[in-house]
Amino acid sequence: MSLTIRTQAVISYATAADLVQGALSHAEDNGWAVAAVAVDPWGAVVASGRMDGVPAPILEFATDKAYTAILGKPTRDFNERMSSGKGLELGMVNRPRLCAWEGGLPVYVEGVLIGALGVSGAAGPEDAACATVAVARLQAD
Repeated sequence: MSLTIRTQAVISYATAADLVQGALSHAEDNGWAVAAVAVDPWGAVVASGRMDGVPAPILEFATDKAYTAILGKPTRDFNERMSSGKGLELGMVNRPRLCAWEGGLPVYVEGVLIGALGVSGAAGPEDAACATVAVARLQAD
């Protein structure tokens, strides 16, 4: 038997914190109150933030959105697949932590999944906008 070592790029705390702050800033600029969570490629929380007045369970929803997005697709895609009438919703509802509400995005750097960002607390498209702006800022740097 031979020994195999595998390395993988992983989101840093600094990057995760920047993503969370970017999402919260975009929400604040638009008058929305949200929570944001950045996770590593295995779904462990690296950074999080919750704006004043946002109920604690909203932070859990954001975490679940980020966890779902580490599967490599935006959570909105899972929502669309569940609505397809092909029975996919049966598998999703039986899996803890999977969340098909809008607002979760995978985070790729040079084509490698390094983590994900989840945003929750506003309407789905608004959550998604916060995540999209934060991830776009990261990829523009």
